[in-house]
Amino acid sequence: MQPDIKLAATLFDTLDRATRRGRGIDRDSYGDGEQAAHDIVASKARELGLEVTVDAIGNLMMTLAGRNRDLPRIIIGSHLDSSPQSGNYDGAAGVVAGLCVLAALNSSGTRPENDVTVMGIRAEESSWFDVSYIGSNGAFGLLDPACLAVTRSDNGRTLEATLLERGFDPTPIRERRALLQAARIRAYLELHIEQGPTLVAERLPAAAVTGIRGCKRYRNARCIGEYAHSGAVDRPYRHDAVAATVALLHHLEQHWLKAEQSGADLVITFGELFTDAAYHAPSKIAGETRFVIDIRSLSQQVMDEVADTARRTAVDIGNAYGVNFDLGIASDAPPAILDERIRAGFRAQLARPYEMPSGAGHDAAVFAKAGVPTGMIFVRNQKGSHNPDEAMELEDFEIGMRALLGLLMNFPIP
Repeated sequence: MQPDIKLAATLFDTLDRATRRGRGIDRDSYGDGEQAAHDIVASKARELGLEVTVDAIGNLMMTLAGRNRDLPRIIIGSHLDSSPQSGNYDGAAGVVAGLCVLAALNSSGTRPENDVTVMGIRAEESSWFDVSYIGSNGAFGLLDPACLAVTRSDNGRTLEATLLERGFDPTPIRERRALLQAARIRAYLELHIEQGPTLVAERLPAAAVTGIRGCKRYRNARCIGEYAHSGAVDRPYRHDAVAATVALLHHLEQHWLKAEQSGADLVITFGELFTDAAYHAPSKIAGETRFVIDIRSLSQQVMDEVADTARRTAVDIGNAYGVNFDLGIASDAPPAILDERIRAGFRAQLARPYEMPSGAGHDAAVFAKAGVPTGMIFVRNQKGSHNPDEAMELEDFEIGMRALLGLLMNFPIP
């Protein structure tokens, strides 16, 4: 029994034609692009004889009935939205893989013991509403109701208004009412393209995922110094915000190198760094910078240690440079370690077993934090993601699908 790679190719082509806008893919969360993707996979699911339902906030459930429908079900899921001008595989690959696996079971007459549902999850990307995991967090009743007032980045409509326009119901979000019960889910599985270069560099088609890195982010960090003439102020009298900020970032980079040498899982990114365009000039000492510190790790302790280092170092460098740092309040998303039994099951399906962490966030993290046994498999993808150049090969995708099907046939969790 093999997953149908021709079905996968057809679905990817159909999704591409329906949602490509110019050079890239636009499947806007709760917009026309995402809805088109949901309609395409729902139509195919009906053709395959699957049960198709949509929950109150738009999550799509496509189910192959098991022999004992009273048992908790397995969910294979991912998202169908994209960030603006992205590629065709981020998110969608997981939904397509799930459908192809269920098609293989169905066509062979194989009925699993429990229901298996492919879940097309809404609005995983935060590009459109600046709220992560709307579909999965909303399904577990975990969204702050205040998110209903968040406006969409391109048209200014609130999330609540957008849900109503699409025919969905914001009431479960407002009431924090769960649409899914973790106790009724045997496991959650997600196939996803890798969004970095590791599998390409390792010359491997797929890998089991160990966990999803947490993120501690100082989004509104500032350094306040003093504007002055670049030629008229000698070094001892300067309060140079740029020089001080660079010193802080360099210190954190050195901390990262030492942590890496000790074997710690850690990445640190300074994704924004700028001076005030209304005041800066080639002949001025900069009196202010704004910047972001993004800290990610599989270990909450490692992230906390970097944050403590950043705060202490900011004080020391501030004193040395005659400036003041205000790092602001950190947002904190804890790491999600994935189920070891499922990880071992995926490893057993791969010709060359390999494991790696996920640096990007996924709906899988929400399921894991809700207490659902959760596993992920990455498929090699050239040229990264969140850009039009995603280049997953169907041969690699087939290997990932076979691993997913093989795991289902020998599922490690009772």
